[in-house]
Order: sequence, then C-alpha cells, then structure tokens
Amino acid sequence: MPSGTEAVSSCNALARFVDFGRGRYGGGGGGRRGIKLDRLILMRKWQLRPMKRSFSVRNVSSEHQQKVKDPLTQQEESPGSRHPFPPDASSITSSIKYHAEFTPLFSPEKFELPKAYFATAQSIRDALIINWNATYDYYERLNVKQAYYLSMEFLQGRALLNAIGNLGFTGAYSEALSNLGHNLEKIATQEPDAALGNGGLGRLASCFLDSLATLNYPAWGYGLRYKYGLFKQRITKDGQEEVAEDWLEMSNPWEIMRNDVTYPIKFYGKVLTDSDGKKHWIGGEDIKAVAYDVPIPGYETKTTISLRLWSTKAPSGEFDLSMFNSGKHTQAAEALYNAEKICYVLYPGDESLEGKTLRLKQQYTLCSASLQDIIARFERRSGTKVKWVEFPEKVAVQMNDTHPTLCIPELMRILIDVKGLSWKEAWNITQRTVAYTNHTVLPEALEKWSLELMQKLLPRHVEIIEMIDEELVRTIVSEYGKEDSNLLEKKLKEMRILENVELPAAFSDLLVKLKASPVAVSTDELCESEEEEEDDEEIEPADGKSKSVKGGIQGTKKKIPEPVPDLPKLVRMANLCVIGGHAVNGVAEIHSSEDWVLNTEKLSELRKFADNDDLQAQWRAAKRSNKLKVASLIKEKTGYTVSPDSMFDIQVKRIHEYKRQLLNILGIVYRYKMMKEISASERKKKFVPRVCIFGGKAFATYVQAKRIVKFITDVGATVNHDPDIGDLLKVIFVPDYNVSVAELLIPASELSQHISTAGMEASGTSNMKFAMNGCILIGTLDGANVEIREEVGEDNFFLFGARANEIAGLRKERAEGKFIPDPRFEEVKKFVRSGVFGSSSYDELLGSLEGNKGFGRADYFLVGKDFPSYIDCQAKVDEAYKDQKRWTRMSIMNTAGSYKFSSDRTIHEYAREIWNIKPVELP
Repeated sequence: MPSGTEAVSSCNALARFVDFGRGRYGGGGGGRRGIKLDRLILMRKWQLRPMKRSFSVRNVSSEHQQKVKDPLTQQEESPGSRHPFPPDASSITSSIKYHAEFTPLFSPEKFELPKAYFATAQSIRDALIINWNATYDYYERLNVKQAYYLSMEFLQGRALLNAIGNLGFTGAYSEALSNLGHNLEKIATQEPDAALGNGGLGRLASCFLDSLATLNYPAWGYGLRYKYGLFKQRITKDGQEEVAEDWLEMSNPWEIMRNDVTYPIKFYGKVLTDSDGKKHWIGGEDIKAVAYDVPIPGYETKTTISLRLWSTKAPSGEFDLSMFNSGKHTQAAEALYNAEKICYVLYPGDESLEGKTLRLKQQYTLCSASLQDIIARFERRSGTKVKWVEFPEKVAVQMNDTHPTLCIPELMRILIDVKGLSWKEAWNITQRTVAYTNHTVLPEALEKWSLELMQKLLPRHVEIIEMIDEELVRTIVSEYGKEDSNLLEKKLKEMRILENVELPAAFSDLLVKLKASPVAVSTDELCESEEEEEDDEEIEPADGKSKSVKGGIQGTKKKIPEPVPDLPKLVRMANLCVIGGHAVNGVAEIHSSEDWVLNTEKLSELRKFADNDDLQAQWRAAKRSNKLKVASLIKEKTGYTVSPDSMFDIQVKRIHEYKRQLLNILGIVYRYKMMKEISASERKKKFVPRVCIFGGKAFATYVQAKRIVKFITDVGATVNHDPDIGDLLKVIFVPDYNVSVAELLIPASELSQHISTAGMEASGTSNMKFAMNGCILIGTLDGANVEIREEVGEDNFFLFGARANEIAGLRKERAEGKFIPDPRFEEVKKFVRSGVFGSSSYDELLGSLEGNKGFGRADYFLVGKDFPSYIDCQAKVDEAYKDQKRWTRMSIMNTAGSYKFSSDRTIHEYAREIWNIKPVELP
C-alpha cells in the first residue's frame, strides 16, 4: 500500500493534464491543460508555470521586419525575439487600463464588470495576435500542407480563462485585476458562451482545434458566424421556450473582421454552355461572405491558429434607394435581409420549403466561401505558376458530418469552370483532397436533399452530382456485372448518390432489364400487402346503402388499387461524401487505437492508489466542493435547494428519443412511486438520496422531445415539493445547458447516464468527460461506452439493456405482437396517467411507447424493453453508493482508465492517417 504522501504526490502530478473545461479529451474534451482546478475532482491549487513568449508583431503580408512596442511591456522587440519572463502584473494593469480608455465599448465614467471583461479580453488578445500573425507568417514562408476543418458547429465555451491559462499568465492577470478592484473569475463570468454550436459535433470540432494548436499542426477551422445561434432555452410551466440568443449583443472581443477577405456566393440562375463546351453559371442571387477570425491558442506553445467564421451580406448596390425613397422600405432592403438571414440561426427550422432552402444556403455558403479562401491561399503561395496537381499535397479538407458535403461539387465546379481543368484532373484532385467524418447512422443526420430544390438553388452543382452519380453507376455495373439483376439492382439502390432517379441514359438497356426482372420484396412489405388485400373497400352507391364489391359482382369484395405516388427524388449526401473523398471515419473507433501512447502515465498509475485512504478522503472532499458549486448554480437557475450530501445523478445532452431521457425520468417516477408506498423509516433505509439533474435542448420543431422536457419539469415540480420525500429525491432541469454550465456539472457528477438505444450513438462525447472527472457511468453497450467500459473495467461501469445485435429482432418481435411488457413498466405508465404530476395530458408521450406498429408508436427506441433491466441496474447503483469506500475506488478507477480518450491522440491519428500533415513548431 503506498503511503499517503505518495498518493497525494501522484494525485498532484495529475494537475498538469487532467481537466474538464474546454479541454481536449475523447469526442469532446480533456487533455493536458487546466483552467480552474477547484472544478476538478483531483485538484489542489496550482499555478501554471510561466511561459516565455515573443511579443513581436509581424504583418503576414509584409516583406520586411519592423520594430514594434510590446502591448504589455512597452519594450521594443525585434520579430522573433523572446522575453525572458512573461509580463508582470503592473504592465498588464496598464494594458487593461489602456483598452478601457482607448478601445472602449462602454462609457468612461465607470469600470464595472462588463467593461472590465472587455478590456481584459482585449489585453490578452494583443498577446494572441502577435503569436497568431507569427504562426501563419511562418506557415506562409514554409508553404507547408495545412488541414482545413469545416463544420457547421463549433461549441467553444468561454475563451478568457483558456487564453490566459494557455499563455501562462494566470497569476499575473489575477494580480492585475485585483489591483483594479476586480476578481479574475468574476470577470470571466461576464463572457457569454459563443452560440456557434449545439452538441457533441460542435464540441468535438472545438476540441480538435485546441489539439491542433497545442500539437503545432498547421490548420484552420471554418464555420459560420451565427448571429443568434440555436436559441436560448427557458423553462416555464409549459416546458421549453425558445428565445433568441444574445451572445453578440455587446460584440465579441475575440473576433477580428477581415474587411479584405470577402468572396462572392451565388444562388439560383442558370447554366450556359459555350461552343467549346465550357460551362458558365450566371444570373440568380448574389451575396458576399465576409471573414471574421477568432484566435485558437495552443497550450504551452506559440502556435495560435484561426477559426474563420463567415458572415453574409448583400453588395450595397442591392439596396434599392429609389424604392426606399418612394416609401417601399421593406422591399428596398429585401436583398440585404435575404443575404443576412443566412447567418442568423444555427439549424433553422426546416419544416417549410423556405426553411429547407435557408439550410441549404447555409451549407453552400460555408463550402463555397471556405474553398475560395483555401484556393486563393494555394494560388498565392504557388506564385506565378500554379500546379494544380499539387493541390492535395498542400491542402487537406475535412468535412465534419454531411453538412459540408457540397465541398465536393463546389471544388469540382471551381477547378473545371473557373480554373479550366478537365473533369478527370478535377476529380482526381477532389478525391485526394477531401475526407469525411460520419457522426451517426440515424437517418435524420444522414442528410438527403430534394433534387428539385437543389436544382433550383444550385443548378451547376446538380449537373456535377449527376455526372458523379453516372460514373458511380458505371463502376457498380462493372463491379457486380449484369448477370444477377436482383443483386445489381440492390447495390444500385444502396450505393447511388441519387435516390428514386432513373438510371442515366447511357444505361437504358440495363434499365429495361431491371424493370423486367422480379423485384425482391421485404418481409414488412409482404405483410402490409397481405393485410391490404383482406380489407373491404366500402363504396357508397346512389341509394345510400353501403355495399361491398369484389370482382365486379355486387356483394363481393374487391381491392381497388390506389395510384402509387411518385417517390421524391433525393440527393444522398453521405453517399456523395463516401464517393468523393479519399477517407471516411467514424467518431468512436478512431479514439481507441492501440499504438498511441499518450503522455498520461500518471493517470494509469493512479490505479495503484485507488484504495489509499488519504487519497480517497481528498477525492471525496474535492467532489463535495464541486457539488457545492452546482448546488449554488441550481439555486440560482431554478430556485430549488438541493443537498450536496445526495448522490448527483446527471444526464446532460441533446434531448432526443434515442438518447432516452424518457427512460431516465420514468425510472425516477418508479423510484418516487416506490418511496410513496413505504414508511419514512423504510424509505431512508432503502433509498440513497439523489439529485437527478437533466440538461439539454430539444430542437424547436421536435415535438416529442419538447414533451419529454415538459414531463421532466412536471415530475420535478411534484417531487421537489413533496414533504414526505424531502432530500431523498430531487429532479432538476438546468435551463440553457452549455459549455460553461458543463464546466460546473461534470466535475460534480457522481453518476452519469449514457443510456441510448444500443447501436444508435456513433460515439458520444460527454461520457468521456464524465469518466475523466471520476464519474461512474450507467449505460448501454453503445458508442464510446463500449471502449470506456473496457478501459475503466467492467466492475466500474453499470451496464444494462439490450445489445446492438438484438435490436432489429426485438423490433420485429414487437411488430408481431409478441412483446410482453414488465409489470413495473405498466405500473409506471398508470401512475403517470393518474394525474399525480398535474393536469397535463401525457397521452401522446406515453402513446409512443404503446402499440405494435405505426409512426410515433410501438416504442421504436425500446424504452419498455430495457426498463426492467434499467431499474434493476439502478438498484445496484444504490448498493454501491452506500459503500463510500467502494464507490470512491470506482470513481478513481474511472479517472485512471480515461487516459486513452484524448483528442490530442486523435488529432495525431488524423494528421498521420488522413491529412498527411506534420507538426510545425515556431522558432
């Protein structure tokens, strides 16, 4: 048994690399840098070691060096030199005061928190700009290959503490702000979370940028600058309410508008063909994309890379002055509004044609502006003679999910129509340049766009997609042959980019053969056909008496066939990604390679000390300290008071049926029901006190998800005010969940629920964060849960539920009426319907769990099937928590086993296996 001193020493060593924050682990966080250690379960106070920094400024476009004054020390330095020490508190104080006076966003009379935040951010941004310019100046001179990461989301969180910590200035800034009458952490709370993302996809993208900078990889991030983000979530008596996010209302001190970096974006119009066959896309609607750059500093390195965000506007000539002066003000500015609204909202509702059009415009804007920017940079570096065949040797484009798929036809369009390359040359370049990351197998995330809409909005791109599809058909026919027509038809249906579209004219003979061949019909289709034939068709004759008709004879039955509607013609974006790129990866398996040895040996060594009494005592004290902060947060956000001595049981993620928040809340309802049925003494003996915390947003038009939010809050309103229950059970929904809230919740968590239907979660990102922060998971064998369980040990993970390979069979069993629900599940539904949680009707919500077939019914996500296994597993959780020594050991083992889930390691793999880029450390 190691001594207490050894255990504490080992624990303190972890402070160098374990943190939640905006860290770089797994699908979305963790790495070697810390931001605020009392948010970590392990940490004692520590100080970031000072970093030597260069504060010389070099203009990227300049050809000569010039001396400049350091913005913090006011010392003259030549470019490339280093200061022996970071700036002291006095120089930082002067810098903050300078920005408060000369780059003001507030009136001069007062120096209150908002003003102090902006001045502090502008001060640290000065240091970032110097490293930022130096980084890309160095890349420019070396002409290195760079990776370009395109994503519709970047879930960054707050930037101030991250930037100060990465530069090694935490102590100096704390002292400087204290001199000015402020506290650094209070200043940091003034920063709103950037509303550029929603969930794991955006968190992953931000973690990847952090890792790219820290590991000195030459790279850029590309996204859109949403004015309002997704939405700000409010919780009312009616459930979730969406209001516009106001993150840009007081401007963003981190971004720099690049007025000289703008690109034209075109929509609609038509395609003309020259006599020599060259295509021209003309007419339509023209807008401009304008670049806003945000610095992404690495940890303990000068490398600072860019997140370039595009905003949209119309050329000033589009404003109709004469119409405005005639009083038609709205019509005069219509073009300006149409351009600007593209970047208003993340994922605008797409129930309407207008919504779908806006989403497609967003995706194309991201792709077109980014590629034009990438190509312009390649041409500038190439000088007078551009060798396009070398483009993939200098550029790697990564598409984060299917949203940036239009990169493929857009790159083809630019290379062929603008740069004059042949189809063969352009296709070779495109396939060698672009790669695709798939995030899920859910149909809603494997985007399919209306061919008609795309043809109207992007006519030239549809021509290119049709040509790619034709080449694909030729390849499929060559690969599988024409002998087995059933097999060939199956492969064409699975693999083609265009869905429900006739084969190209070049394959007219094949089309005839396929139509003549018998078509395989699925078992489900056969069942439906048989049922339809048994139905009576009622016909209302002139005498008003209902008669059945069959075979044309009165009194017999006949099925009158209904016309088969034309199936919609669609473009399958995932298929296009796979065909058009050179690499495809998911987001779980790449996080688990065996050949990467992360520099986190201390984490794995922590296993040796898992039973050490001194370490366990400190571990529990750190966890309780974090729970006290969350108790304050809950009081502030919801008005509810919770006990830090209760188990903190947390499920925070996007509200979705497959993530099964409904299973969680029904389990809580069952727990509450059992509590009410026994005496107070039995209650305290049987049940561990719990605070059950939910957080996450339901998409504005996702009705069932919003019903789940309403149900959770209704249960909380009843349970939290029940005097019989007291602190034994609380149900909390934390509104407007974001990275800043996660920074508090995750280190305070003791049990975390990752309970998606097996086979439906591509990876999950928060499960890795929770494990690293010593939280024990309860979950199914889904996504990264599989890998986490292997690493932390089966005894330190609470497993329940059906396996992925069983899901299809269980759904078929349900459809055949063979499913027999557990009595406890029926009891819970009956209890809910009794009105104990208020007068709201939960028929639609519970109805989704009933029946054997039908849209929105038949329990597609198997809540009822997994319910008994889940309840039994929760009983095991209670038993484990009663033994705090055992529970703390499990907690330590989760942290010890999480060393593998670092996005630093993942980025090394991307760089080596997909992008073929190498680290470039600044001199």
